[in-house]
Amino acid sequence: MGNVYVYILVMGAVTYLIRMLPLTLIQRETKNKFFKSFLTYVPYATLALMTFPAIVEATQSEISGIAALVTGVVLAFIGANLVQVAGACCVVVFISELIISHI
Repeated sequence: MGNVYVYILVMGAVTYLIRMLPLTLIQRETKNKFFKSFLTYVPYATLALMTFPAIVEATQSEISGIAALVTGVVLAFIGANLVQVAGACCVVVFISELIISHI
């Protein structure tokens, strides 16, 4: 049980250092275009990394999740808004689950 407190302390220290070090070490504006673009895309990559498995595994079969993912990406690419994309993905999952359950 004593190790749990050590783990919590180490996790807290690591979290604090990750957030504190950039603020103290980088005191001027970053001029490197590569580094700026890297920092710009980090939140999007993190969100995609957390969301992608949930999309595929949220349905009863992975096939319907993948079909909804492809549908959502295509609709978003052609300019559909969020409500249209979400609605179309729900319809695709519903129809594909009906088809899969009858096979």
